[in-house]
Amino acid sequence: MKNEQLSSPIIIDSFSEKLSNKIQAGFKISEYNAKLPYVVLTKEQKSINHTLHLQLFCITFGIWSVVWIYLTLTHTPKKEILIAIDEDGNVFEEKCLLN
Repeated sequence: MKNEQLSSPIIIDSFSEKLSNKIQAGFKISEYNAKLPYVVLTKEQKSINHTLHLQLFCITFGIWSVVWIYLTLTHTPKKEILIAIDEDGNVFEEKCLLN
């Protein structure tokens, strides 16, 4: 009965929709298992070229500091999430711990 629950078109559609939304948000699939329906998605860290921003800061007499500070504050580290279907057929999302 559990297999029938996991193969329900409604559950598969919900799983696919959640996966599609995350991929559109910039995540990439790093691990996939079709037997136990789960996917691990990764979003890489964006690096900031501080040397370039320092040069632009000097050229614009400090005006560029607004952009540089904004980029530094909105900088996001690497993220990993798990999207899976549990035993009851519910789609869930969970953050993965990074080393």
